Amino acid sequence: MSALSALPFLKPVHLRPPRRSPGGQRRHTLPASEFRCLSPEDAVSVFEIEREAFISVSGDCPLHLDEIRHFLNLCPELSLGWFEEGRLVAFIIGSLWDQERLSQAALTLHKPQGSAVHIHVLAVHRTVRQQGKGSILMWRYLQHLRCLPSARRALLMCEHFLVPFYQKCGFEALGPCEVTVGDLAFVEMQHPVRGHAFMRRNSGC
Repeated sequence: MSALSALPFLKPVHLRPPRRSPGGQRRHTLPASEFRCLSPEDAVSVFEIEREAFISVSGDCPLHLDEIRHFLNLCPELSLGWFEEGRLVAFIIGSLWDQERLSQAALTLHKPQGSAVHIHVLAVHRTVRQQGKGSILMWRYLQHLRCLPSARRALLMCEHFLVPFYQKCGFEALGPCEVTVGDLAFVEMQHPVRGHAFMRRNSGC
């Protein structure tokens, strides 16, 4: 059994029945909606969404194309993409971190022995924003992390105006983040991943 098929929260979600041809036979179509880990082949689509989402706001991207490929090669299991009709519409990319708080090195490193998942970026395609997809994807991602034995908590850093969004997703603020990018300052936030044994026992993880 592959690692992907063992994770119930990543199995495709079919939102409508398969189409049938006029003769009554089923026609092969892409799933209406699917969640899966990303691969290096998805890197360009990821970067196009990220670039549009972030450059207009902050002038830079959390991850550049080579960094996206870097993390999707090292730890694809810590990513999650939402696809509709085969097209990527939203994604999260993470890596493992081995310290209590984030530091500047966390922006580029993956620490395989770490127990904290550093969420580098969450982005939604501009055509499907304001539909609640960001919070749905984050919920799915946190469920996915509960199936990974190494993950104990999720960490992220965000600008102040995004704190209420992540609080609604269950994150708590830890205070100012040590990491800076240019003139930007961030709040560091965390979400426990362990401590949900009952949920894991009943989720098939």
